Amino acid sequence: MFKGLGQLGDMAGMMKKAQEMQTKMAEMQDDLHNVVVVGESGAGLVKATASAKGDLKALDIDPSIFNGDEKEVVEDLILAAIKDAQAKAAAKAEAEMTKLTDGLGLPKDMKLPF
Repeated sequence: MFKGLGQLGDMAGMMKKAQEMQTKMAEMQDDLHNVVVVGESGAGLVKATASAKGDLKALDIDPSIFNGDEKEVVEDLILAAIKDAQAKAAAKAEAEMTKLTDGLGLPKDMKLPF
């Protein structure tokens, strides 16, 4: 169809791929809000649940760790669980982005904004 137009034919194909990517990225962003990851610390005594976007959804703390003398330990366990959940969320989001870019034929090392 675009034969004889030289670079314009390639440009039309690129524009179509860009529109496809934009649609798929928007869908993926919506999906990441519904994907749940769980971070843990203290051998599961503290669990932080987050969306794959990194939004903290829940915090589960085993009551056995509540001891007034160990306040700092409890705080550290909570922070560690949250950081673990955030790391898992980032890894999940990156894995989903890799699936998306592989399907579109984009370079693996291409960093897309979000």
